[in-house]
Amino acid sequence: MSRSNEVSVPPRFKPKKKPDGKHGRSELTEEQRQEIKEAFDLFDTDKSGTIDYHELKVAMRALGFDVRKAEVLKLMKEYDRNETGQITYSDFVDIMTQKMAERDPEEEIRKAFALFDDDQTGAVTLKNLRRVARELGEVLDDNELQAMIDEFDKNNDGVIDEQEFMSIMKQTSIY
Repeated sequence: MSRSNEVSVPPRFKPKKKPDGKHGRSELTEEQRQEIKEAFDLFDTDKSGTIDYHELKVAMRALGFDVRKAEVLKLMKEYDRNETGQITYSDFVDIMTQKMAERDPEEEIRKAFALFDDDQTGAVTLKNLRRVARELGEVLDDNELQAMIDEFDKNNDGVIDEQEFMSIMKQTSIY
């Protein structure tokens, strides 16, 4: 949380919409490619260049996708053409490119709002913002945090509601 009006948003929320090869998938940003590589490398524990069902499931979750067993099994069946129980890095990139292209930016913003609104009041309060700043290692006093709320509190109720949060995030060009 810097003192400026800019809000830092993870690169995975910014897919570029350009058809690219197989299945009309979109192009990844450099940051997204790096995230995918890091996740694959982290879970390719034997450094074989392939991952199995369990590693795929954990890697996808690490990249922010809440996948179910049935979905992972379907992906394994589709991409494990030689029935080795493994998929390659190239397959993983293909899967994650499709997954990232399918993300709904508004839903991602709602999920981010829920992370701020941990007490589920429907608003980001000074208390919520103080906690987030602390978790991010930012040293901001209450006056600085309140100034952030005041700047974006369009209805002057002293908090940031979901609509105001959505507006802030859309201003950062992530939408």
